[in-house]
Amino acid sequence: MRLIQVHTMLKQILSKLPRKSFKSETSDTTLNNSNGSCNGTQRALSGGLVSSKSNAVKRTSSAVFPTSVVSGIEPQLAFKDVPNSEKMNLFLSKLNLCCMTFDFSDPSKNPSGKDMKRQTLIELVDFVASGPSTKFPEPAIFAMCRMCAVNLFRIFPPNYRSNLGGGENDDDEPMFDPAWPHLQIVYDLLLKFIISSSLEAKVAKKYIDHSFILKLLDLFDSEDPREREYLKTILHRIYGKFMVHRPFIRKSMSNIFHRFVNETERHNGIAELLEIFGSVISGFALPLKEEHKMFLWRVLIPLHKPKSLGVYFQQLSYCVMQFIEKEPKLASTVIKGLLKYWPITNSQKEVMFLGELEEILDATNMIEFQKVMVPLFQRIGCCINSYHFQVAERALFMWNNDQILNLIAHNRQVILPIIFPALEKNAHSHWNLSVLNITLNVRKMIHEMDDVLFQACQTQFSEDQAKLSLVAEQRKAKWECLENAAASLLPIAGNIAVLVTSTSTSMAC
Repeated sequence: MRLIQVHTMLKQILSKLPRKSFKSETSDTTLNNSNGSCNGTQRALSGGLVSSKSNAVKRTSSAVFPTSVVSGIEPQLAFKDVPNSEKMNLFLSKLNLCCMTFDFSDPSKNPSGKDMKRQTLIELVDFVASGPSTKFPEPAIFAMCRMCAVNLFRIFPPNYRSNLGGGENDDDEPMFDPAWPHLQIVYDLLLKFIISSSLEAKVAKKYIDHSFILKLLDLFDSEDPREREYLKTILHRIYGKFMVHRPFIRKSMSNIFHRFVNETERHNGIAELLEIFGSVISGFALPLKEEHKMFLWRVLIPLHKPKSLGVYFQQLSYCVMQFIEKEPKLASTVIKGLLKYWPITNSQKEVMFLGELEEILDATNMIEFQKVMVPLFQRIGCCINSYHFQVAERALFMWNNDQILNLIAHNRQVILPIIFPALEKNAHSHWNLSVLNITLNVRKMIHEMDDVLFQACQTQFSEDQAKLSLVAEQRKAKWECLENAAASLLPIAGNIAVLVTSTSTSMAC
């Protein structure tokens, strides 16, 4: 009898162990080694979804979740039909059901299963959005992360991406994932889960970990702009809620930028990643850490180099200006960087550079301006003489900016002698009438700014032109002399040149 009582007590104790067993199991298991999905489901590398057998849910339920957690809970039940004490178990059961995946490239395959999954996902979104009465337990957090991994994390094969990479050709139509009707709901569910007040960051950080974040970042290379927009919002929310992950997120994003600039120049999500970083930079404390300044110099400035700059230029320019507004003395550093990567043979990029340069100069103080004004206006002078009329116009329009005009006026003794020759050349020989008129207006402004300096510059320009003319005439005379000497050394007999070997002939030049 005593043995029977002991046996009965052991059974009662063991029946309570599965929940603890699951907790210890999940705490040591990452999303990577949990089969990457529910057991019985598979993913195609093409980004599409592969159908699972109808018994996959049952097999997964018994393999991943303890029987006591999901037993007796039918996933097709509505949340309103179960008591509050059972709603979290139903939540787990529905998440488990949504691990079943389908092939969305063929609409005729398993439409009833797809519709059932869609309805279940919508119920989950409503449940999370309504705010559960209790905090999400670890099993629920793990199940949510696993379900998202099964449905979202995938590899984009080469034929899924644009061959030009990063949307270099604006005329290319983006490719839309046929599975988006389900992916959108999964993204919406993940977003509402992360921002939910029922989710505790100190518990969730074990499952929304570095591996999970890296896989989210990989998805930014999706060609579907709708997916990238969701990813941008979700990653931004993760950055805001999980402070412990912030350095890792910044470092991982920097690695993507480095690889894009120095290796591939192919990535579809650079604009969205920069948009996230723009919000991050606005939250930096002053004085700026050295780490953040190095990010400006080693990442943001080199991002001006790729050919596809136009795709993300607006976001990049915003990030740069955020740094300068935080710490104005960085303006000279940024200008030096722009001069370093100045596009010599790409007129459209030159126009963008000039626009960004004007915005930077508008926020630059006198001390920082004086550090770079000589090489800066040497480059602007070259742009004024550009045969591409848009580049020349954009450079001349800087004189319409009051702040830049003020900087020029206070440093006119240095700047005007640099810029005057470019203005004079335009005034005499530029082919475009609009550029010619704007040049004359700028020339008039300089004359009114300092008449004495203007006259001195004009005199110096005339002298320089006279010297150049003299040098050109001397060069021409030397060439004529060389041609005459060569003709005397190579007498021609008929149509055949005869080589003269005598070396006694001398040239008197």
